[in-house]
Amino acid sequence: MPFNIPILLTWLRVALIPLVVGVYYLPVHWLPRSDQDMAATLVFIIAAVTDWFDGFLARRWNQTSAFGAFLDPVADKLMVSGALLVLVHLDRVDHFLAFIIIGREIAISALREWMAQIGASRSVAVSSIGKIKTAAQMTAIPLLLWHDMLFRFIDTQLLGEYLMVLAAVLTVWSMFYYMRLAWPLIKEKGGMMD
Repeated sequence: MPFNIPILLTWLRVALIPLVVGVYYLPVHWLPRSDQDMAATLVFIIAAVTDWFDGFLARRWNQTSAFGAFLDPVADKLMVSGALLVLVHLDRVDHFLAFIIIGREIAISALREWMAQIGASRSVAVSSIGKIKTAAQMTAIPLLLWHDMLFRFIDTQLLGEYLMVLAAVLTVWSMFYYMRLAWPLIKEKGGMMD
């Protein structure tokens, strides 16, 4: 397993996930709910920044690796899934929206793994729709974790809900986009493995 700064940042992101979840298990008399929200929001934002930064450094320093390419999306999916489960528990995200987003991540991950096994992983590379979807959900989640007015006039819950609906719509759209790209190979290869 290679070890460099970009991979260290990815591991840091994985390590931060339990903090986003765990802060809500602290007794309220230790840490009031508003402070829990603030702590979870800051930890999530730090984790999201490491997501961008590790990829940037890996490309800049020519330290990309197969292990990093595997670990990075796993860390992203764990981070988003963990935060969504917390938000569902806090009744800040609709169960159905969380199911759509998490279910799509599982389905597309399985599709990418299968495509890699048949040597066609480039057919399901990340699209611009996927990037916009990621930006929408990575903005919505901290807004929903914050769950308070921002600058006295931005209702973060309302804005976060709108962005989460947008992320869910783009999630379904991008899933169909990837399936459409993969469909000819699915029909051709079917259940056959080399």
